[in-house]
Amino acid sequence: MTNLGNMLILISLKNTTRKGKAMGKVIRFVKNQITFLLFGFVFWLPIAVLIYIIVFLFNNLEDIGRKFLLLFLPEQFFYPGFGIVLGILIVYFTGIVLKVTKVSRVFSKIPVLGLFFGAGEIMTTDRLLHLKPCLFLLSPTCPSYGWILSEERVKLSKEKAIFTLVNVYYPNVPTLITGQVFPVRKDTVIKLGNSSKEIIDLLLYAFRSPTDLKYLPWEDESQEDFEKRAKSFGLDLNTEVHPNNRHSD
Repeated sequence: MTNLGNMLILISLKNTTRKGKAMGKVIRFVKNQITFLLFGFVFWLPIAVLIYIIVFLFNNLEDIGRKFLLLFLPEQFFYPGFGIVLGILIVYFTGIVLKVTKVSRVFSKIPVLGLFFGAGEIMTTDRLLHLKPCLFLLSPTCPSYGWILSEERVKLSKEKAIFTLVNVYYPNVPTLITGQVFPVRKDTVIKLGNSSKEIIDLLLYAFRSPTDLKYLPWEDESQEDFEKRAKSFGLDLNTEVHPNNRHSD
């Protein structure tokens, strides 16, 4: 009876394990489908918004422009298309005023509305593609991906500090063009030789991952110092493989 009971327990455990593996495959499949859906949504959302705005303007701009122009012009001098031309001119000259004059600075001080008129260069996908990707210590035990914006010299009173800060752009996924800027000690930043496109693909839920992560030293750093610094926060430069692939060795 004891042997029979043990056999029944083993059979039950095997069935449970099989069910667990099957459930794991189903969960992974669902996650993959959700990832595909998210990619499609991120691609089509800005296009849909742009089309909606264009259609709205095309259907209403002529009528709005006509009503406005008829306040100043006799109806016999108004021709179809004048309303659209007026709308385009208004948008064009508004852009010139906001770009060339200090009007945008005035608007930037208005609560909430100022978010749309903040001074400075905004992050775009094109700009991201031309920045240098890197790994930096988001926490003492967690390297994270980012992009190097600039370096900042640090002074203690009137003397230069022995360290330099690097301004790192840390993107939010999946938008990427929204994120935060972190001032990080230079000795905790590893430049990457991979292209920005490879890192972007990696950040988008590793839909496509580079074969290797290529670590690069700073210009004024020897290879020996670089390897010592990199190993101090968990990067093994002797293997130069993607962290996800190390577990499979």
